[in-house]
Amino acid sequence: MDKMLTINATDARKQWSLIIDNAVRIKPQFIKRTRDELVLSSIDLLIEILKPYKFEAKEYTESDGSVTLSLEKIDIAENAPTLAEAKVKLAESIRDYALDFYSDFEFWGAAPNRKEHIPYILKALVLDKIEKIVEQIECRAGEN
Repeated sequence: MDKMLTINATDARKQWSLIIDNAVRIKPQFIKRTRDELVLSSIDLLIEILKPYKFEAKEYTESDGSVTLSLEKIDIAENAPTLAEAKVKLAESIRDYALDFYSDFEFWGAAPNRKEHIPYILKALVLDKIEKIVEQIECRAGEN
């Protein structure tokens, strides 16, 4: 990271209110503490950064007429009588998974087969509400 862009952690502590105000209202703030480099930003900016990450699901119509949605990037699937109900159940499972992942982030974030889940986890956490997660579920026809 370019030294001109970073703020020393000691200086950031001294000006903490200003640093937060700048991060929320102006631009992300890059902070360096010894070997650690951090970025402080608003949730709104994080939501913008995560926009390209959609919850893409394959949609299957079962023999009983129910709908199964299977998330493509994360191994989660839900079945319900209708597509709308399946989306809600899938959104609830996404949020539950995100909360579980975050509660043990040190473990799951280091797992090689789970690292690519991180943007989806963050997206689910910042969207927060089931309705907002439902809006981000994009369905494609799957083959039975």
